[in-house]
Formats: sequence, C-alpha cells, structure tokens
Amino acid sequence: MAEEPLQHWIHDHVFDHGSHAAERGTRLVMWITALTMVVEIVAGWWFNSMALLADGWHMSSHAVAIGLSAFAYAAARRYASDPRFAFGTWKMEILAGFASAIFLLGVAALMVAGSVERLFAPQAIHYQEAIVIAVLGLAVNLVCALILGQAHDHGHGHGHDHHAHDHAHGHDHHHDHAQERDQGHEHGHAQHHDLNLRAAYVHVIADAATSVLAIVALVGGWMYGWSWLDPVMGIVGAVLVALWSRNLIRQTGAVLLDREMDHPVVEEIRDVVRSATVDAPTDLTDLHVWRVGKQAYACALTLVTANPDLSAQQVRQWLAQHEEIVHSTIEIHRKPR
Repeated sequence: MAEEPLQHWIHDHVFDHGSHAAERGTRLVMWITALTMVVEIVAGWWFNSMALLADGWHMSSHAVAIGLSAFAYAAARRYASDPRFAFGTWKMEILAGFASAIFLLGVAALMVAGSVERLFAPQAIHYQEAIVIAVLGLAVNLVCALILGQAHDHGHGHGHDHHAHDHAHGHDHHHDHAQERDQGHEHGHAQHHDLNLRAAYVHVIADAATSVLAIVALVGGWMYGWSWLDPVMGIVGAVLVALWSRNLIRQTGAVLLDREMDHPVVEEIRDVVRSATVDAPTDLTDLHVWRVGKQAYACALTLVTANPDLSAQQVRQWLAQHEEIVHSTIEIHRKPR
C-alpha cells in the first residue's frame, strides 16, 4: 500500500533540519517575549503610558501565538508517522499560523479601543521612565527577529536528496512519490515559505513596529507636550498590525482550504501532458493539486486517450521533472475506437 511509504517520506523530509531549527527558535523567542511582556505591562501601568501598555498587551498575544507556533512544530513532528493523517501533519503548522493571525486581529482591536479611550480621557505620563522601557522592548524584539531569521536561514541552508517510492495499483491507477530535493530550493516561479515560522516572525516585527511608535509618541509628548501623540500612535500601530494580520490570514487560509489551483505548478502539469501527447489525442479531463509540505504538492489527474499504450508509469516519468510533485494519483481511460 502507498500510505506507509508516504508517511515515511513525510517523517524523513517534511520535518527536516530546518523545521527543528525553527522549533528551537520559536520556543526561545516565546520565553523572551513572555518575560518582556510582563515588564512592559507593569511599566505601562506604573508610568501611565497607553502606547507602552498597548505594546505590552500586544506582546502578550505574541507570547501566546509564538508558543502556539512552537507547539505546532512539536505536535506535527510527534504525529508525523500516524497513518490517520493521509497526507501528514504539516498543516498543523499552517493552522497555528492562521490562529496567530487571528490573535493579531484581536490585539489590533484592543489597541484601537484603548487608544480612543485615552484620546477622550488623557492622563499624565511619566515620559522618561516609559521611554527607557520602550527602548528595552524594541531591543528585545530585534533580538527575537534575529533568532527567527537565523532559524529561517538555517532551514534553507540544508538540502536533502529525496528518493522516489513508486507503487503500481493495476488498471492504470498509479501512486507516485517522486523526488523532492532541497527543502530550501527556490523554483523560478515561486518561493515557498514556512508559514508557521513566518507567523512568529510577523508577530515579532509587529511588536518592533509598535515599540518604535511608542518611542516616537513618548519622545514627542516629553519634548513638545504632545500628549495626544501617545494614543494616536496606538491607533497607527493597530492599523499596521491589522494589515499584517490580513496578509497572513490570506496566505495560511489558502493552504488550509487547498486553494492551490492557481499555483504555477498546475499549469506546469498541464503543459507536461500537452507536450507529451501531441502525437496521440489525449485530454486531461480532471486535475486536482494541493500542498502537503513547504514546497511539496500532491496531485490527482484523469486522462482520456486514444493511445492504447499510454500507462501511468509513462505519466509518472513526465511528471518526474517537477520535483515538487511528491505524490500523484493517475487514472487513464481509453477512448472508444
């Protein structure tokens, strides 16, 4: 049966060295973020800064979301060989990224509510003390971004040669686990990201941006008496966070819903069939493509042909040139003579 070798492929190659590096990086960033969150929330409340308090609460959601990212890596790795997951557990990571984006939207809404309240009911702020804490928060965010950036580069720097697992199923049905080389390889038409790691990175960058805005607001209030700048920067930060969240929801949602039929690999499959069957009338009547890894795809296709010799093995050889296709189900029907 094809299921067991596919599970082995997923276990050996989807959860590669890069995934382990990402898991370690997100776990470390989670603890750093949680500690800084406590400092900023206490300082924001003590020094009466809405921008600093918003940044602290914003960071609290990041601690939870980044922790969720680390948990997703661990859970996906733990259940990678579980046969109940037909195409592996990689989408656990994508689900964590989607949940992180929802966290970001919730935080943006809270930031807007708190900032609007401060616009209509301003309060005194201990500017100098708050600036020190905001700068500390920014420094921590930059360190966390560096950690996650190194985890990303580490994963893209380790390649693997993946061997094919072929299993014929009779009646011209064939399941193919083709080669996939170098998880960090970038094909000419697209770059494949670790969306779970990207979600954690977006959280950190959002934190850094709100820290910068908090510093600007505090310096403006301290030097020029612009007390209104503090809540205004809170609103500006919320808008930025909402925009980043929207983009992340769109990316992760497309993978979760298998909305991949506009991906360049789909047209590549069609081109392969067209170019290989010019001498014999062959129609590609059904094609489904979905993602099962960072840059790994599965496909199911049906061919109707007048060529009596066309086999699933031949079609497998045509598709082998596209290494991102790691699993294929091929069905062939003969046209009546």
